[in-house]
Amino acid sequence: MATLKHLGSKNADYGAAEQYLLFEHDEFTMKPVLDETGRLIPREDYRLSTLNCGGEDFAVACMRANLRYGKNQRREDVKSHHYIISFDPRDGPDNGLTVDRAQELGEKFCAEHFPGHQALVCTHLDGHNHSGNIHVHIVINSLRIEEVPFLPYMDRPADTKAGCKHRCTDAALRYFKSEVMEMCHREGLYQIDLLTGSKNRVTDREYWAQKKGQAALDKQNAPMIAGGITPRQTKFETNKEKLRQTIRAALSAATSFEDFSSLLLQEGVAVKESRGRLILDDFGMERGTEYGLEQVFNVIDSRYRSGKPLIVTTNLTLDDLRNPEDTAHSRIYDRLLSMCVPVRFTGDNFRQETAQRKMESMKALMGSPQSRKALRGEEEQGSERSFPLQRETKRSGLCDDEITD
Repeated sequence: MATLKHLGSKNADYGAAEQYLLFEHDEFTMKPVLDETGRLIPREDYRLSTLNCGGEDFAVACMRANLRYGKNQRREDVKSHHYIISFDPRDGPDNGLTVDRAQELGEKFCAEHFPGHQALVCTHLDGHNHSGNIHVHIVINSLRIEEVPFLPYMDRPADTKAGCKHRCTDAALRYFKSEVMEMCHREGLYQIDLLTGSKNRVTDREYWAQKKGQAALDKQNAPMIAGGITPRQTKFETNKEKLRQTIRAALSAATSFEDFSSLLLQEGVAVKESRGRLILDDFGMERGTEYGLEQVFNVIDSRYRSGKPLIVTTNLTLDDLRNPEDTAHSRIYDRLLSMCVPVRFTGDNFRQETAQRKMESMKALMGSPQSRKALRGEEEQGSERSFPLQRETKRSGLCDDEITD
């Protein structure tokens, strides 16, 4: 069952991605693992290749492209995107999947779906959990260096132009997952439905909490097992997992809501029923993608069918709601108008009024003779104030950092 995972990175050190792929890293801290001499430990078996780097090192090629287009220069910019395709451990013995074959599939997937991007493709034989699953890492520079055709997952013209950046939207990730499923079907590999997902969705935080808890439990049980004693607990469960099991057991045995609440209360879980109000703030400012509109429709349609109260605030006018631009918006707006009573709030924008008052106050302050005289006085006395501080520092024996703190 191949899976696809996406990670966005703001790390400006592109070489760090390559180092992670080539050398062993700790599963929990993600820090490099060193040998007894303090050197990095290379991974046992991997395949590595680059695309669109012009014969240069991946990190050098990415930095050159960023400087040429003036992109990825700010700290908050997403510098790279990391996609991981993990294949089923059974694909090796059952379907003949090898590291070389997986590397070829990864290179083909990268060339088809990320054209125009400098890319690093690396295949590992095993993961941190030592389950024997072959997985492919695809790391691309977020900046596109060549103009490319309009691909199915793109939703705006800028997504094809050189000098623009890759965007992994919800719709794009859903498309990539469908392509992974199609690839596995074509190659005769094991696959599950990635679009529907599992009934038990686990966040990354809970996943790593379970991994760390299991590692600690195994370490605790090791002396007991060595002494021939069977540990009482061998599988670690997070509090969320325990709560899920408790709720499932109560649901299977309960015949009414009161019975369900009583069963959970016996397990120390209290159930509180809310009034069922839902407030959608800034309606109309959500993403206009197909996936985003589908989620908005599902929320509003569920309230429409259940008859539960709904409060919506929006900058859309009544004419906008009555004259939608397409069918997707029409389905949403029709339900809103049938459920809610429009109430219009008029008046000046208080944010603009506040900003204008602050600007006028600042102009008056900076333009007064007293303020200009005070600023000149501070500039003249600035150097004189520093000398007593330096002398005091020497007498006290403290360093400059301690004085500053």
